Amino acid sequence: MMNLAALVHSLRCSLLHIESRLLQAAGLDRQLAPALAVNCPGLLPQLLPPVEQELEEQQSLEQPPGILDSILWMAVPKKRRTIEINRTRRRADAKLLKVKNNIEPCPECGHLKQKHILCGFCYAKVCRETSLIRQQIKGMEGGPLRAPAMETVVLYDGETPSQQDKDKRIVERARKRPAWFSQ
Repeated sequence: MMNLAALVHSLRCSLLHIESRLLQAAGLDRQLAPALAVNCPGLLPQLLPPVEQELEEQQSLEQPPGILDSILWMAVPKKRRTIEINRTRRRADAKLLKVKNNIEPCPECGHLKQKHILCGFCYAKVCRETSLIRQQIKGMEGGPLRAPAMETVVLYDGETPSQQDKDKRIVERARKRPAWFSQ
């Protein structure tokens, strides 16, 4: 891959060659001055000695910067896209909403949900209940770092600990066990 300076040099040589061929075809063989000179300091940085740099800074203070100074030219489309093509692209079949056939009512609460996905309303209820249980555990233990490393059993009103729950931490809730909160 060519660097920028080599590319500009080869482009300049090609244009000079084309210009000389056109002059020969027109019958004008003498050397003419260039018709267009472009100054682009932003594209091709050059190292100048300190004296020349100071002179250039003084000149740049006297003259306002031109429109073409330090502009990076970018590629632009050759033709405008028609409204039909734009709308076809924007309204492609892949971007349209898909009809879902896997929706059913939740057996616990009756809200609509997707099959094989947890109901959002039931999940919110479980999150609220578990956060209340965590708050109660935090109050019992005095903080999260003082909790013993053992299994926890949650007992609601009217429930008694079984023989299996003997060596476990027991949290008692003063309400009836929700139907969706199984043991």
